[in-house]
Amino acid sequence: MDRIRISNDATYFPVSLTDVMLAAPLLSRLLLGATLPGKVLQLAALGAYSVSALQDWADRRGIRRIDFLAEFGADLRHLRPMSTEQRAHEVRTLAQRLNREYIAETLPRPELARLVDHHLTNYIASITGQRVETSAEVRNFGLAQLLFPFALGACDFLSGDIAIFRDTGVFEPHVIAHEFCHRKGYHKELEAQVLAYLALVSSGEPLLVQAALCERLHRHVRVLSEEDEERFEQILVSAELRDELREQMMELRPRTSALAGPVADLMRKLYDERMKLTGQNGLSDYDRGFTDFLHTFENSPDARQPVPRGARPEESTRAA
Repeated sequence: MDRIRISNDATYFPVSLTDVMLAAPLLSRLLLGATLPGKVLQLAALGAYSVSALQDWADRRGIRRIDFLAEFGADLRHLRPMSTEQRAHEVRTLAQRLNREYIAETLPRPELARLVDHHLTNYIASITGQRVETSAEVRNFGLAQLLFPFALGACDFLSGDIAIFRDTGVFEPHVIAHEFCHRKGYHKELEAQVLAYLALVSSGEPLLVQAALCERLHRHVRVLSEEDEERFEQILVSAELRDELREQMMELRPRTSALAGPVADLMRKLYDERMKLTGQNGLSDYDRGFTDFLHTFENSPDARQPVPRGARPEESTRAA
């Protein structure tokens, strides 16, 4: 099997490129009363990170990318919409399965990141015949969270830097896997959602499978609740999801406040437009698109890839 190693040197630097570019001028002004030192630091950091980015670009030249439509029978433009009834049925069956298989196990983030990267690398290689090995470094903070208060994590496409903004409990393996997909060159959000889910659900690791199924359930509830906070909770209560999981789902539900609400709404609209300009469907790719993709894939006679064992909520799958 072919092997490509992406150095991702910038991910080992003490501070991320995004943080340097955002903070240097402000700190320079506050501490020194001048902006010039900050601008010099910005330029020096940009030069160092650019060298790393150019090396990563050179390393990536031989990567074989997944053709989603050919492999899964679905892509951004070929999705079979789910009905409200189908979504409601999956919510119930996912809740039942998660209740039955619940585990309270946790892992330190560095250890979890290495485990996730291992299974993601293996899953992609099982399709392309090529191991794309990248850094498993994850930062615990990033100033980008101030600009995108609704986001759980971010990947700087230039430097490959990844930051996870807060503890997301049972969702954390999927959040990490999603960002690692970006690091491996899958920049579209729908593709990252799908690859992260399929890699985790086929891993055989109960902790990772649980994260994938929780992500799928959460995205269904987001679609059904239509950003209504009370409706979001009602759906989870009706599904009789166990308390431990319901509480963690509620931590991710849509929220509003006098200050954060308007800021988040503005940035969400801007990000939605940015996604559309890059050939995506917008923020709906995270939830409606993601769940419609899985529905299309699992019911597509044209898919080359078998549905991973345990991927469907009812656990009835094609042979893997």
